Amino acid sequence: MDPHQSICSAFHVCFHCLLLVFLLTSLSVLIKPCIAEGSIRCIDKERIALLAIKKELTDPSGRLSSWESQDCCTWFGIKCNNQTGYIIKLNLRNPYQLINGGVGDQSAYEKSCLGGKISPFLLELEYLSYLDLSFNNFEGVEIPEFLGRLKNLRYLNLSFSSFAGMIPSQLGNLSSLETLDLYAHSYSISGTWELRSDSLLWLHSLSSLRCLNMGFVKLNNVGADWLHAVNKLPLLVELNLYFCELGVLPQSLAFINFTSISVLDFSENSFNSAMPPWLFNLTALTQLYLRWNFFSGSIPGELPNSLGVLKNLQILDFSSNSFWGSIPTSIGKLSSLKRLDLSYNYMNGTIPESFGTLSELVDVNLMMNSWQGILQEVHLMNLRRLQNIRLTIGNHNSLVFKVSNKWVPPFRLKSIQVENCLVGPSFPMWLRIQSELTSVTLRNVGISDIIPEGWFSNLSSQITYLILSNNQIKGELPTHLEFLNLNIIDLSSNHFEGSLPLWSTNATEVYLQNNLFSGSIPEDLGALMPRLQKLRLSSNHLNGRIPSSWCDLKGLQILSLRSNHLSGEFPNCWYHSFMLWAIDVSANSLTGKIPSTFGLLPSLSVLLLSNNYFSGEIPVSLQNCSGLTSIDIEGNKFSGTLPSWIGEKFSSLFMLRVGSNSFNGAITPLLCKPPHLHILDISDNLFSGVIPSCIGGMSALVYGNSSEVFEQLLMVVMKGSILEYNHIMASKNSIDLSGNNLSGGIPDEVTNLSALRILNLSRNQLSGKITNKIGNLGHLETLDFSHNHLSGLIPESLGSLTSLLKLNLSYNALEGKIPTALKRFNDSSTFYGNPSLCGFPLPTRCLGGH
Repeated sequence: MDPHQSICSAFHVCFHCLLLVFLLTSLSVLIKPCIAEGSIRCIDKERIALLAIKKELTDPSGRLSSWESQDCCTWFGIKCNNQTGYIIKLNLRNPYQLINGGVGDQSAYEKSCLGGKISPFLLELEYLSYLDLSFNNFEGVEIPEFLGRLKNLRYLNLSFSSFAGMIPSQLGNLSSLETLDLYAHSYSISGTWELRSDSLLWLHSLSSLRCLNMGFVKLNNVGADWLHAVNKLPLLVELNLYFCELGVLPQSLAFINFTSISVLDFSENSFNSAMPPWLFNLTALTQLYLRWNFFSGSIPGELPNSLGVLKNLQILDFSSNSFWGSIPTSIGKLSSLKRLDLSYNYMNGTIPESFGTLSELVDVNLMMNSWQGILQEVHLMNLRRLQNIRLTIGNHNSLVFKVSNKWVPPFRLKSIQVENCLVGPSFPMWLRIQSELTSVTLRNVGISDIIPEGWFSNLSSQITYLILSNNQIKGELPTHLEFLNLNIIDLSSNHFEGSLPLWSTNATEVYLQNNLFSGSIPEDLGALMPRLQKLRLSSNHLNGRIPSSWCDLKGLQILSLRSNHLSGEFPNCWYHSFMLWAIDVSANSLTGKIPSTFGLLPSLSVLLLSNNYFSGEIPVSLQNCSGLTSIDIEGNKFSGTLPSWIGEKFSSLFMLRVGSNSFNGAITPLLCKPPHLHILDISDNLFSGVIPSCIGGMSALVYGNSSEVFEQLLMVVMKGSILEYNHIMASKNSIDLSGNNLSGGIPDEVTNLSALRILNLSRNQLSGKITNKIGNLGHLETLDFSHNHLSGLIPESLGSLTSLLKLNLSYNALEGKIPTALKRFNDSSTFYGNPSLCGFPLPTRCLGGH
């Protein structure tokens, strides 16, 4: 063969081979997309099933609007197997979720919720391994039993979706299930739904289960052996039985099978027992939550050795139980501990030095206990990661901080809350270098020093809480500072002096009461604090006028200026303060009339204007404030008649004090109408006429209606003025009509007021006899009928009032023998001024029939 032909032949063969390879390669490139495209197209019967599922659901926000195209694998919430096209994941979790216990736009959340029913067409998705319906609102629909037939399901989440009724035991058939989340709390406002189970035996066969969340599921009927069902889940890593109404926590287990458990939450149940020892054998634990139970006894003095090997434990929460005693020294063995919470117990011992070895500790909460002893550097020296510390005890300084002035802590705190411990008298040097603090509370810690210069300016610009109240801190505050994130300022009950600080801040609450601040109130204080809601400046030495610019504080709720030297008229410009519900300017030197624009305050509930120089009549516009509960305008110069609409419009009235003014006219019967009126004081005015008989129908004084809500409102307003508050509350369930020109007899109906504690009708022109029914006032503690024209015998029934502590019948025209049952009132001044009275304790002896 010609060599040339051989070469050409070989070349020809090679060319065809190369051409074939090229064609095959090109063909594969063209074919692959087609194969890929075909593999992700959904199965027709599953597409039909999804459309049937959609038909049973309500979808107000249109989340399922994409469920229309041919390829259901591209639909919202759907994931298909890339090889087979079968649906393996259905995620209909609400993308709009409220945070931090329901904070957010509730209406937006509700609109985004799916509802309706779960269609049995779900069973057509036979390869489904993941189903999430959480954070929706199914409004009390029961969990379908057919879910137990989804045999390939590995993840099932029905949490926060308002399912109700009995949990179907068929869920126990899901043998491949790894995560089951039935957390039954709901953020929906459309109803309250109860999900429950009377047995947990259906859990037995879920041998693959790793995470079980049944928080808020009602389990109060599961019996004492409920834990045995859980103990048969060997792979369980996370168990949440929060707020399940469980009443029994077994003290022993024959064996522990769920040793892989890492997160255990039994919080907010009713385990009224000691802590079971087997808990400390769960050596894989990283998080243990037992808060809000009724565990009692001491934390075992020598903690079990097994607790010492819990090197993985990072969170330990025993808060809100009934533990007592000291923290055991073995706490130092928890070398991985990051968060420790023993708050709200009865711990009354010491904090061990081994506490200082917890080098990973970030957050420690020991508040609301009765700690004793001394905290020294050794307790804190190795806490290099510590960021948050809360340590409060009762109202005594039994725990003392004792560290060197030169000590430099290894940590950089984010927040500190120390109350009722002894930190002072000097301002702690170690606190001066904490420049990253976002929250500072040092309440009643015995500091009587001046705050070091520069400490305020050295605080983080991110600080949100600054509370240094109930100390004896001296000196002046920096005049100008800027804390844009500061929410609460409480420097009350100290010895701060000088002018009020002009801090630029978004604070909502400012408490500067009970100090020595002086000078006038800056006009621009409101402009520098535009978000102000609660302002307390009471019990200082402030003078001048109340700034009219405060009328522009639209969010203002409480304004307390009690016990200063303020003068001038109260601004009459309250057109925008729709949230203002409490005004207290008592004990100043204010003049003029009650502002008519108070009638534009729809939320006004507490109005305290006593001991000023206000004059004129009560403005008619005030009747628009129908929510008023407490009115105190005593000690002013008001005149005119007491408006009848006070009794008619103010149906929630708890206290009405108008004493020591110049009101005149008759007592309107409508004053008897408010059903919650517990304090009525119209003393020392010019009222005339008779006491209306309707007074015996004041229901709060007949039945003793609860007044707790009203008392709390008043206490909130008068925070920091405890003496004045106690003075007012000492007159609860009282009627004081003394010091007027009332005439006629004492109506018999007054004896219907069985809850009455104080009755003062002295210094009037009353006549007639004291009714024998006076003995019906079984709760009466003070009775004063002195300086009237009462006649006749003192009723024997008066002696049956065992609660009666103060009695004054002096200066009347009473006659006869003083009842023997009243001999405990051995001060003759009780009966002086009644010439015809005789017997002990008067010197006049009774003769004859007397």
